[in-house]
Amino acid sequence: MQAVKLNNGVEMPILGFGVYQIPDNKECERVVEDALNVGYRLIDTAQAYFNEEAVGSAIKNSGIDRKEIFLVSKIWVSNGGYEKAKASIDESLRKLQTDYLDLMLIHQPFNDYYGTYRAMEEAYKSGKLRAIGVSNFYPDRFVDLSHFCEIQPMINQVETHVFQQQKRAKEIMKEHNTQIMSWGPFAEGKNNYFQNEILKEIGAKYNKSTAQVALRFLTQEGVIVIPKSTHKNRMEENFDIFDFELTEDDLNKIRTLDTGKSLFCDHYSPEFVDFIVNYKI
Repeated sequence: MQAVKLNNGVEMPILGFGVYQIPDNKECERVVEDALNVGYRLIDTAQAYFNEEAVGSAIKNSGIDRKEIFLVSKIWVSNGGYEKAKASIDESLRKLQTDYLDLMLIHQPFNDYYGTYRAMEEAYKSGKLRAIGVSNFYPDRFVDLSHFCEIQPMINQVETHVFQQQKRAKEIMKEHNTQIMSWGPFAEGKNNYFQNEILKEIGAKYNKSTAQVALRFLTQEGVIVIPKSTHKNRMEENFDIFDFELTEDDLNKIRTLDTGKSLFCDHYSPEFVDFIVNYKI
């Protein structure tokens, strides 16, 4: 598995498995077990996904050495602020049945995220967290936090796929030595994603699916990806992307698909922010 070296020297797999929208514990435990059997070693969850316990059980039951797994979770908005965030980190560790996380992120740039980040910095120094970062911090919020924190974020996880390639945000993250990570690498199938003619045409050259071409594009662009599937055959397909390489011509064709816009939400919308801050866990 290819790895990305974060700004603190920690190595992170460039391809992992996400468990968003799998709240049923039995189902989540099953799919994580399947993903681990396929070969995934990066597992991404969050407090707001309501499945940390299932992820922890699957990892424990897998028999795989904990050190071989790169485990990620995220602090939700209602746990924002130093004291709540500090307690929530310990609660996530309890649910995940581990004494450390490989990466903890602030899930959304709302509430007292400065206090939340201080709690993460403290947990990082104590060894509870091997790496820390943020999620959904777009350039204004990201630059603000970057200038006023002690430990530079190692990761910023944002919506990234062929239709939203985050070109400007990536430039800014690079300036601050922060690695981009994608959520929604398939855009949940929006814009007729899996029937896109450019992706299909390129896939035919390599005998690969549109999904495999899309993931290969992102990883070649240096983006960490965490595709989700509840079907083992799809997990295997998504994992099988390192036996071919896109040419510069291929990459340029896919770059033309970028709209520079979200297909899901607007973090600058008062209505969306109101929805997020009122989502309690």
